[in-house]
Amino acid sequence: MSRRFSRPRLSPRVRAWLVGGALLLAGYGLGRAQPILFRPPLVPGQDAVTDAASREARVTLERVGGPVLNIEPAQGPARLLLVFYPGGLVRPQAYEWLGRALAAQGVQTVIPAFPLDLAVTAPNRAGALIEHYAQGRPVVLAGHSLGGAMAAQYAAGHAGQLAGLVLMAAYPAGNVSLKGQSLPTLSLLAEHDRVAAPDAVRGGLARLPDGAALTVIPGAVHAFFGRYGPQRGDGVPTVSRAQAEGDMLRAITGFLAALEGATPAQR
Repeated sequence: MSRRFSRPRLSPRVRAWLVGGALLLAGYGLGRAQPILFRPPLVPGQDAVTDAASREARVTLERVGGPVLNIEPAQGPARLLLVFYPGGLVRPQAYEWLGRALAAQGVQTVIPAFPLDLAVTAPNRAGALIEHYAQGRPVVLAGHSLGGAMAAQYAAGHAGQLAGLVLMAAYPAGNVSLKGQSLPTLSLLAEHDRVAAPDAVRGGLARLPDGAALTVIPGAVHAFFGRYGPQRGDGVPTVSRAQAEGDMLRAITGFLAALEGATPAQR
């Protein structure tokens, strides 16, 4: 004769505590996921104008395989196209300041919005943008942080489409190498960056094309590359954002000018 063992019954108070705890955990999880799942609207022109020249740039929100922020010179066609991959969870408009500044010097910049604002979801996005916007002009691919890593990954397989590569607080992943590629490359490092480890950025030079140049932006931090506010874990700046942006812009414009002055054989 077998005995039947009944499961212990929970008291109403214990059941209430368990249900309440489960609801609290679910609410906490939803609260943490909401900023990732529901991204802020993409609105051109917010906190993007630096001076009168940058104000004149023509900025439109377009769709080429998804939303794209298109920043063009106020007058005349651009002489060069810059495709920019934003940092992880950063909206394209955070880098509009750079596109506007470059537009005043004849550069067109296109900044795509990625699913969940993560370039890792579509690292080959540059291909469609180059096909749509380049129109025979030289193309430079750039990216910040995670966006820079994905830009390097794309460049490793498509160097022939590109005239140059700009990495901001970024480096190729360990399994990605551009060594031996004939691709002028500029790597920018913020002096007080605590998000992209400086040693990792410097170490990444070994996986970049020969002659890749590293430029340190004095006093700057990781979040100074884009206008999206402070970033958790970052360092403390010792210069103003305006000064750091000026140094970044000078480094990038100098690099672009050198590209345009090089002959095809030198590239």
